[in-house]
Amino acid sequence: MSALLYVSMIFIWGFSWISIKWQHGDVPMEVSIFYRFAIAAAVMFVVGKLCGKLQPVKRKDHAFLALQGVCLFCCNFLAFYSATLYIPSGLVAVFMASAPVFNAVHSKLFYQTKINANFWFGAMLGLAGISLLFASDLLQTDWSQDTLYGLLFALLGTWCFSIGNMLSIRNTKNNVQPFTATSYAMVYGCVALLMIILVRGISFEFTMTTQYIGSLLYLAIPASVLGFTFYLILVDRLGASNAAYILVITPIVALSVSAVFEDYHWTLYSTLGLVLVIFGNVLTQRKKPLFKGNTTLSQFKI
Repeated sequence: MSALLYVSMIFIWGFSWISIKWQHGDVPMEVSIFYRFAIAAAVMFVVGKLCGKLQPVKRKDHAFLALQGVCLFCCNFLAFYSATLYIPSGLVAVFMASAPVFNAVHSKLFYQTKINANFWFGAMLGLAGISLLFASDLLQTDWSQDTLYGLLFALLGTWCFSIGNMLSIRNTKNNVQPFTATSYAMVYGCVALLMIILVRGISFEFTMTTQYIGSLLYLAIPASVLGFTFYLILVDRLGASNAAYILVITPIVALSVSAVFEDYHWTLYSTLGLVLVIFGNVLTQRKKPLFKGNTTLSQFKI
């Protein structure tokens, strides 16, 4: 089941990148993100009530669900959307692909989770592969003040995503199931977005085009309802670090989609990057150490 969820997530979130691109236009990004999670939250609650999946939540847990919602369904999306205003989307994806490393460090800080050397080798190979996949974007980047702003926003978005993962672990440990946690967290994320929209005086625009409505529905239901529920289940089953490695794999699907819709061309660098990403993914899941002996990196734990 974990393998099925993992593969499903790769394709669901892999196709979401082109949908996010199609959301850009006359509708402000804050409003588009609000629409997305308002629809997703409504679907989650209807399905949860009809299927009996929505469990009662204790009052003390709502504060953590609210924090999870602000991190996962508000701040990180605002940060990543903002980052793309300053730097190429490929460079933003490189930073987002560093989420497994953030999760490994945060898991150690908050939950004393041990991470073996295989994970670190695999994660580094995966990040190197992602860098090769986006080598052209990296080489064309003008390292100006705007670039610094973009990198800071991308770093902030990745950090928020990782903190949201840690809060998900906490909620699961307190018997709040992923479906319930995602449902309530989306509502709290929408509340935070609504407050930002009202305070900043942003108008609620809407574009009545097939492309905008279609991409919005895809982002709301498959990418959000299914995507985040599956992902938080994997966080519970595999651990935050291994689950977040999905973010290293999904750009491959996104690039394949770009090859169809945006005339992306594979190169020697991107092909080598793909090989490194796949090998790194296999290595992070390997239980046996690569090396033997008491003094090798195979014994390293954090």
